[in-house]
Amino acid sequence: MTVKVALDQLADTMAGFPFAYLITVGDDYRAHTVAVEPALRDGTLDVGAIGRHTRANLAGHRDVTLIWPPREPGGYTLIVDGIGTPTDDALTVEPTRAVLHRKATPESPSTSPDCLHDCVPLE
Repeated sequence: MTVKVALDQLADTMAGFPFAYLITVGDDYRAHTVAVEPALRDGTLDVGAIGRHTRANLAGHRDVTLIWPPREPGGYTLIVDGIGTPTDDALTVEPTRAVLHRKATPESPSTSPDCLHDCVPLE
């Protein structure tokens, strides 16, 4: 299911994270992970240059996930799912879902009734 992503909220949220991990899968469904510095431009994420393994994975499986790790222990992780489109020299990703996520603690506020953890969907 595709959930509309509030791109203005995503851009503001991304500003606080220095880098992300791009996760793709191959035909054997093993994850391939690389560090990237995506930028949101005109509604898509410009991931920049990609290597041969990432390109090969995208040839068969265009669904990708970008994960920005928390800035400090206990902080939120930004997770964005999307559809990857490789070009000759780069990758763009159309975001389909975005969420801020972290492990819940007894002190965590109830942020979403659909989430067992402390998560904030960006919708």
